[in-house]
Amino acid sequence: MKALEINHLNVWFGHAHDRVDAVKDANLEVAQGESFGLVGESGSGKSTILRAITGLAPQWSGTIRVEGHAISGSRRDRSFFRTVQMVFQDPYASLHPRHTVDQVLSETIHLHGFGDIDKRVSDLLNDVGLGQRFRFRYPHQLSGGQRQRVAIARALAGEPDILLLDEPTSALDVSVQAEVLNLLTDLRKQRGLTYLMVSHDLPVIAHMCEQLAVMRNGEIVEVMSSETLRLGNPSHEYSKQLLTASVAPNQ
Repeated sequence: MKALEINHLNVWFGHAHDRVDAVKDANLEVAQGESFGLVGESGSGKSTILRAITGLAPQWSGTIRVEGHAISGSRRDRSFFRTVQMVFQDPYASLHPRHTVDQVLSETIHLHGFGDIDKRVSDLLNDVGLGQRFRFRYPHQLSGGQRQRVAIARALAGEPDILLLDEPTSALDVSVQAEVLNLLTDLRKQRGLTYLMVSHDLPVIAHMCEQLAVMRNGEIVEVMSSETLRLGNPSHEYSKQLLTASVAPNQ
């Protein structure tokens, strides 16, 4: 059984003459335990696919299956969010500025219907490498990397199988990005997680993912292995252009 299956996905915004087609006839499969990347320039539709899965982009057609179960419309029930969680690009905007880390995690655990909240909060903080001294701090008292660790802990609070990662390190300092990516790699191994990861950074995707899809103007133009990317052997001309652009500054 696949963790995620997307067939003939179309996502649009607006109506009639104001309609904008953000994703066009997208198809992809993500195996259980796999890390799958979506790459492309800004506006290519990468993040829109994640939003369609979670119900944040309500106008869509096609088929989305999560662990074999088809989903429809924009409403997602508790069982969906116990299976799928999303980590957003901006860790500051995704956390309530007036809630402490303890409140953020405790309320999430409660909403998922779990007990033993105090221990679960403590374990989550340890799992993301923060520890108890951060428990009663507010978001503005944390660095960008620490805020993203809290966001990851919140996503893990419901014990999901699948994490949707929307540019999880692009808002962070370069010195912190590797730490967060290594944390995500470790958590995937420890928990058997499946990742669908959006990034414009090809080296990040090559490091984090086994497979990737290249998107351009809302369409998936190529699906390849990360090994193919690392060897510099994409087949589509646009993929070759992205690869050239990603390595040119280092030459």
